[in-house]
Amino acid sequence: MAPLVQRGTWTEPHVDGALPGPCSTELLDRQQRRESNARTYSRHLPIALAEGSGSFVEDVDGNVFIDFLTGAGVLSLGHNHPELVRAVTTQLGLLTHGLDFPTPAKDAFIEAQLSMLPAPMRDRVKMHFCGPTGANAVEAAIKLCKIATGRGDIVSFQGGFHGSTHATLSLSGLLAQKRNVPNSMPGVHFFPYSSCARCPVGLAPDTCATNCVEYLERSLRDSNGGVPLPAAVLLEMVQGEGGIVPARADFVRRVRELTRELDIPLVVDEVQTGCGRTGTWFAFEQYDIEPDVIVASKALSGIGTPIAVIIYDAKLDTWAPGAHIGTFRGNQLAFAAGTEAVRIVRRDDILGNVRRRGEQIADRLTALLVNPWVHEVRGRGLMWGIELADPTTGRPASAFAAEVQSRALRGGLIVELGGRDDCVVRIMPPLNVEADVVDTACSILVDAVEAGHP
Repeated sequence: MAPLVQRGTWTEPHVDGALPGPCSTELLDRQQRRESNARTYSRHLPIALAEGSGSFVEDVDGNVFIDFLTGAGVLSLGHNHPELVRAVTTQLGLLTHGLDFPTPAKDAFIEAQLSMLPAPMRDRVKMHFCGPTGANAVEAAIKLCKIATGRGDIVSFQGGFHGSTHATLSLSGLLAQKRNVPNSMPGVHFFPYSSCARCPVGLAPDTCATNCVEYLERSLRDSNGGVPLPAAVLLEMVQGEGGIVPARADFVRRVRELTRELDIPLVVDEVQTGCGRTGTWFAFEQYDIEPDVIVASKALSGIGTPIAVIIYDAKLDTWAPGAHIGTFRGNQLAFAAGTEAVRIVRRDDILGNVRRRGEQIADRLTALLVNPWVHEVRGRGLMWGIELADPTTGRPASAFAAEVQSRALRGGLIVELGGRDDCVVRIMPPLNVEADVVDTACSILVDAVEAGHP
């Protein structure tokens, strides 16, 4: 196995030879024999990881990559941030698991998270700790709203993704994962999302008067509309797995007005967008709304130690003792890291860096719009997508996107795919990524697109 570079010395990517290398091939072959067929990342990104630091990872063959996947957005401050490592190491010697008992680490975490909310919300919300994933938190949010309202139906949106558990599959737009899972959760109603590049009803945003939300308004107000008053409306501010699709401001505000008028809890899924990813701590802040329930998970600890929460208006707190539990809701290591992450975000103006680097990425990637195969470049903060489509038919260019991902990897950059038919090349850099790393990564990505359609 190739010797590892000393941690923290990587300043640029380096790939030597074909991918996967021999050591990665050995581990990938063993993985194929022993692990579930459901694995995904290593199929499209055929490397075996050995070590990471900041925005870089090294594989077991000594190749170094810029990591713009960052654990699917989990590693908000990059790999092995030394202060987060220190916080976890210290907590490791004190207490690691605490169920729902109060602890100093949990109390500090709650205080830190509430302090990041808009001021009017801080004194009227409560926090519930769920199982360790975002899907667990979505399930908790829906269950809370059903109990609080006494109603059973849920409104979700086309293109949305909320998890892979049985209930969250039912709430997600992606059909591929649902096809072989019969008897999904009933009572879910899908409505159009403000995805203007691919409008579900073929309208144009400058002339349509936001008809996607008007359709929702008319349906829920219509006594003959066929949709019962729901227990909740579930909404992403930026659809992540759906292809990095930011909602239009008017759409979000009208949904909020409608749900408030009809006394329907608005659940905002911030699993991908939360903890600074879009340039504010939560993406909903950019829309000048206040939701009833916030779902957060991925980047809460900043270092990948799992944790998921819902933050909700206290008036919804109708849980009975033991009504929603989970063994791993007392992860003290995640609490310690998450508290430290908030401190670092404030001290180092991480949110300002997200906005500045986001502008840098926009400047670099929007140049791709002259390419006829680039349907749209879109994003917020440090989550961006390049949608590729056949310029003649307009159909998603899935094979091209896969080739761009492969070319980028050979160039030393890890990116992900998403959107309809995986035609969107997605990047989610660490929130503290430096300008020169962004510049290098964008050059690799632009070259991968400009190399042409296969």
